[in-house]
Amino acid sequence: MAERPTVPPHAVHQRTGSPSTEIGLPPPERAGALTVRRRRRKVTWIIGASLVLLGAGISLAVADPFTLKPTGRQNVADNSYPTSLATVNLQTITSQTPVNATLGYAGSYSAVNHATGTYTWLPTVGQVVTPGQVLYRVDGHPVVLLNGSTPAYRSLAEGASASEVTGADVVELNADLVASGYAPVSEIPAGSDQFSWWTKQGVEKLQGALGETENGILALGDVVFLPGAARVTNVSATLGGPAGPGQAVLSATSTTRQVTINLDAAEQAQVNAGDKVTITLPDGATTPGVISSVGTVATAASGGGSSSTPTVTVQVSPTHPADTGSIDQAPVEVSITTATVNDALVVPVVALTALSGGGYAVEVVDSQNVHHLVQVDIGIFDDADGIVQVSCTGLTAGQHVVVPGP
Repeated sequence: MAERPTVPPHAVHQRTGSPSTEIGLPPPERAGALTVRRRRRKVTWIIGASLVLLGAGISLAVADPFTLKPTGRQNVADNSYPTSLATVNLQTITSQTPVNATLGYAGSYSAVNHATGTYTWLPTVGQVVTPGQVLYRVDGHPVVLLNGSTPAYRSLAEGASASEVTGADVVELNADLVASGYAPVSEIPAGSDQFSWWTKQGVEKLQGALGETENGILALGDVVFLPGAARVTNVSATLGGPAGPGQAVLSATSTTRQVTINLDAAEQAQVNAGDKVTITLPDGATTPGVISSVGTVATAASGGGSSSTPTVTVQVSPTHPADTGSIDQAPVEVSITTATVNDALVVPVVALTALSGGGYAVEVVDSQNVHHLVQVDIGIFDDADGIVQVSCTGLTAGQHVVVPGP
């Protein structure tokens, strides 16, 4: 991810003196991982918004820390700005990178007509047509949607023997007839590519269900093969207009919910298929998802000029598609999990204090209510929970650090 700058000292609570003698570490080194640097940029505003207020209160408290006599964990410093204590925890922390994305539907299909006549019925935009249903009509005759990736390109009928009519389109037809209950699986096994007597019987049953002549022949133009149910996104044909072979009738997508990310190509190596993500929907609700594919070809935005940043397409499958509703082309935010550390020492981000000489520290309150600064190295950030991984000899789980708030 893009390199994140060090949090500017003026944005947080600053220390003008040296940390206490208990600080034996050098200034914290910058996190090497690209994703960690990005996390710091995102939390800069958190530190700026919260710890600058700490500067108004805690700095007074530690000007002479040994004179403080707080009465408890709440309001540990007797000054104009209230503070309290948070516990240093040992836990698993996860870093996530937020990116903009678009929520919609997977796939993009075009239905091509092969019948001749006049369009007498067309679906509406947003309508979902499932395999076995009428996709549109020409001269009143139904053109049926069937499931398959090989487009219709010929008439299909029984030959002198089953082996005379074979092919990928026959495999699709047989599978559709079995799936719809028009042919028995015991007679047409999976993957069968032969137009058998049983195939003809299945076609006749399909024709009967559609109110057509039951001749067992599928003429070119009677069916359209698309990869599953079609959600109509655009109708290019005109009702009452002439229908001819090779005309695009409509465009459609699948009914599968999908989130698309145009990811900076430089960040491609940071994500992988199978990575877990969190999707923030337009209403602010969140739902989990999994990266299903990561593009390998980078493209630049059209019309963007030489300065356009190349991107790769990353697809995300929502774990609970129903939770995403039905809105299409909606802007969403996806938080990609980029790093996980087990048994990490963590503190609230707002516990960090910027030192005037560089680096960060936390203000520890010991069992005698004595305050002292402990310089820390920063690891990964969990923006969702507002915590950060820290490390320092002498800082242990269970200790208390100062944070703003009552």
